[in-house]
Amino acid sequence: MSAIFVILEENNGQISRISWEALAAGAALATQTSLPLHAVVIGASTEALAAEAAAKQVAGVTRIEHALLAQYTPDGWTAALHQFLTANPATYIVFPHTYQVRDYAPALAARMNQVLIGDITGISAGPVFARQLLQGRLSGSYKQTGDGPCFISVQAGAFRADAIAAGSAQIATFAPTIEQPQIRTKPGEPFRASAQTVDLGSAPLIVSVGRGIKEADNLPLVQDLATALGAELAASRPICDNGWLPMERQVGSSGQTVAPKLYLAVGISGAIQHLVGMKASQCIVAINKDPDAPIFEVADYGIVGDLFEVVPALTEAIKSAK
Repeated sequence: MSAIFVILEENNGQISRISWEALAAGAALATQTSLPLHAVVIGASTEALAAEAAAKQVAGVTRIEHALLAQYTPDGWTAALHQFLTANPATYIVFPHTYQVRDYAPALAARMNQVLIGDITGISAGPVFARQLLQGRLSGSYKQTGDGPCFISVQAGAFRADAIAAGSAQIATFAPTIEQPQIRTKPGEPFRASAQTVDLGSAPLIVSVGRGIKEADNLPLVQDLATALGAELAASRPICDNGWLPMERQVGSSGQTVAPKLYLAVGISGAIQHLVGMKASQCIVAINKDPDAPIFEVADYGIVGDLFEVVPALTEAIKSAK
């Protein structure tokens, strides 16, 4: 069967946001190639996940189920998907670019005599896949020219999760043959983030502050704006490096990648390391006194002015509007 399979990942009993973004990338690929789009979920009990995926506009959903897939292991996932893809040949296999995928997908691709085009940020006619190099300083274009399936993983924030239309798909089940000796690793306790950790990737509104704020004592100015908007407060790397805000609030190549509905950049010049983490935002508003600041190249709206004048006025305007 010539098709596109998107491998979805579970997070706390639900399909993860980045998996929906991968499905959006698969949908874009399906539009280009006219191939049917299928979703795949993996585990020991996947009824709920499959039902969630089947509510999207896909040609079908497959549950890969086995008792030895109750917990993630690279051996189990690789063996199960290898058997599935051997029985159901595909043209493209799409993954979300997560730590888990980075663990097993290269091995799966190699087992099928292919390579993984990892962390793509765009798809153009061909199809040609774009991915960033040197922390976003360069962009490379990749096209599969050999035979066999093409494996790609999709960077967080590169595609919009809400771009997937609703639908109703049939669900099928695939039972791989896996024996216990094939599983060479024993899963430990799941990683549990600190209760204080902020998931900026799920925030619909973000106000982010940069070195233009000058000193830590001025941060409440931007916090007031974030509070008025009901937004999360984030920062560029210099703010977190100075200890003015915790590292969990850093956006950029060495922080979190975000794609909110609104990203308001306050006093951020727009270094490429920061732009990598937020340029997929639906609407970017920048406030900076330097009219030549790189942030304005990606901003939808720009305010050239002193943030110490603009931010309080904007905060009051928002409070008045509410």
